[in-house]
Amino acid sequence: MIKLDTHIEALLVTYDTHDMVNHSGDVDLPSRVSVEQILAGLDELLFPGFRENSGLYKNNLRLITSEKVYGIARKLIRKIEKSLAFSAHLGVLSCEYYDCHASAENIVETFFQELPELRRVLSHDLKVAFNSDPSAKHMEEIILSYPGFQAIVIHRLAHFFWEAKVPLIPRMMSEVAHSRTGIYIHPGARIGESFFIDHGTGVVIGETTIIGKNVKIYQGVSLGALSAKKEDSNRKRHPTIEDDVTIYAGATILGGETVIGKGSIIGGNTWITKSVPANSIIQLE
Repeated sequence: MIKLDTHIEALLVTYDTHDMVNHSGDVDLPSRVSVEQILAGLDELLFPGFRENSGLYKNNLRLITSEKVYGIARKLIRKIEKSLAFSAHLGVLSCEYYDCHASAENIVETFFQELPELRRVLSHDLKVAFNSDPSAKHMEEIILSYPGFQAIVIHRLAHFFWEAKVPLIPRMMSEVAHSRTGIYIHPGARIGESFFIDHGTGVVIGETTIIGKNVKIYQGVSLGALSAKKEDSNRKRHPTIEDDVTIYAGATILGGETVIGKGSIIGGNTWITKSVPANSIIQLE
């Protein structure tokens, strides 16, 4: 039998010297598994009958929806409360136990108030995906299988919690989408209605990106920053994409002052660090 006691002691020393330990006595962080479970439940609310083993009947839809809403709300409140307590532990905000719980309840209540509007926005994303892709045979196919649409759904959920200043959870949600789809959208990015990502693999959309309505992007597009300096974290570092823009595969657009004007077409594999006027066509020579 091998002897590992010495190595265990050395490992324990690193727990003291380098930390990186989630001490439940100090603060209990939300887990990746719990966030994935919440996303799964929200997905069932957004698209009833698509994720279950069988479709739903109209006569039991109200009861099933009510049960799911209250169940997900309880989980969300617990995880948001943990996240708020974590920020309080770091001194970022002042939050006693009961204040954290009350704040979490308020955030969750507001979220479910906004959920019908979020479904309306997603319905426009779904329609533009169907109308933009000649290979799509029906909208159900998009809901069930399109990674770009899945990434957009999770982003719109994560963005709500980002705007509500919930720590940790929005980033965890965006990384769930990233690992599933190969598409990275920072939860802080502001994205208008009727947004379509085709194919999607390798798409990167940075934190301070602003995207207007009716924008389409393809695989390998990066909307990034010119600088990765930590001192720039509170500045707008990522581009603005105005309405009705199409960005083809492999294009890279960088910089917080870079604006792609309304109605422009950005060709594949282009590199852009300066603003582009409305209705421009940019392509490699």
